[in-house]
Amino acid sequence: MTVPRGHVEVLPDGSEVKLGVFLSNSKSRRAKLTADKLAALAALGLNWN
Repeated sequence: MTVPRGHVEVLPDGSEVKLGVFLSNSKSRRAKLTADKLAALAALGLNWN
């Protein structure tokens, strides 16, 4: 999955989530993520092997 850093998702309630920033930060900090967080991201289809 490739998402540009500037990508913003608009939720049904009108709020916005900066998904691109979240994914970029998560990827760069993956060595510091706990096993639970890595498993949750993998369950969503985000594997950075």
